[in-house]
Amino acid sequence: MRARKRGSDLGPVLHISGRAIQNIKKGFAAACRRAGIEGVTPHTLRHTAATWLMQNGVSLTVASEYLSMSEATLRRVYWHHHPNYMREAAEAIGRRANVR
Repeated sequence: MRARKRGSDLGPVLHISGRAIQNIKKGFAAACRRAGIEGVTPHTLRHTAATWLMQNGVSLTVASEYLSMSEATLRRVYWHHHPNYMREAAEAIGRRANVR
C-alpha cells in the first residue's frame, strides 16, 4: 500500500506468466485454503517477522527500517520479545545497593 502511495517508475514488480499481480490478497487467501489454514493474513506474517526480529536481538532502528514500521510501534507492541527488555532491572535486582 505504501509503495502505491509513493509511486514508482518500476510498475508492478510481481508477475505470474507475464501478467502483473495487482493485489496479493486473493492469491494469499487461495494459498491459505490450499494449505488448510485459516485466519492468516499477510499482516500475520509481518507480525511474526517483527516478533522474530525482536527475539533475535535486532535493534529497533534496523527492524523498523526492514519492516517499514516506526520504532515507536516496535517498542510499544514488540519490545517485550527483545532479550534486552527488562535486562537492566533483572541485573539490578540481584545487586546490593550502596547505601551508607
